[in-house]
Amino acid sequence: MFPPVSAVDIEVQDITKSFGSTAVFKDVSFRLARGEAVALVGANGTGKSTLLRCVMGLLPVTGGQVILLGKNATAAKSKALRDLRARIGLVSQKHNLVPRLSVLSNVCHGLLGRSPSIRHWGHPVAPKTSREAAMHALEKVGLADFATRRADRLSGGQSQRVAIARAIVGKPEILIADEPCASLDPSAGEDIMDLFFELARGEGVTVVFTSHNIEHALRYGDRVLGLAGGSMRLDATAASLSASDLRGLYD
Repeated sequence: MFPPVSAVDIEVQDITKSFGSTAVFKDVSFRLARGEAVALVGANGTGKSTLLRCVMGLLPVTGGQVILLGKNATAAKSKALRDLRARIGLVSQKHNLVPRLSVLSNVCHGLLGRSPSIRHWGHPVAPKTSREAAMHALEKVGLADFATRRADRLSGGQSQRVAIARAIVGKPEILIADEPCASLDPSAGEDIMDLFFELARGEGVTVVFTSHNIEHALRYGDRVLGLAGGSMRLDATAASLSASDLRGLYD
């Protein structure tokens, strides 16, 4: 008897992205199974962040297509695309919190994709169920006691924890992290990666993350994708790779 086949959450089919006459990458393809964690690595300027934005439908592709959660995201109209993006959580190196608002209000913003109501702009007017979901997300990242603190009074590591809470409050099926530790010191960066993947594994979500930290790519990724020279140069299991294999992508 064969084991069950995992659903494919992301399928990228020969996508190309160009800005004018300048090609960022060409004919990139890969598939991500449900619950898989994939590290996307490569030197600065290779198009890692651009690729993530194409996958999420934030940037149109020049060629090829993206199948996202079983739907053709490339051909999706605006509402269908918004509905798809609402099923994805995003964490970036820029925390993008609203400084003057409370931590709890910032986490409530993570529900705007699923319920674009003005009531989710601030926790005092948010529905009770939304406030409870936001508090639960803050508990998961260890910041429930900071719920009423203004976001501009947080440390860098605390801000990133709030950004993670905002990303998971809507119970996403996919989590995308674009250099989530780039603005943090090494100790805080380790804490954030451990927390991020503890939450991701616990929820069984599919994870894609970019990193310049080779050790992070090998430790946290089930697979490693490597961009170089405008194409996908590497697609292998992390267990089959060494640090020297990845360093070649930065030459």
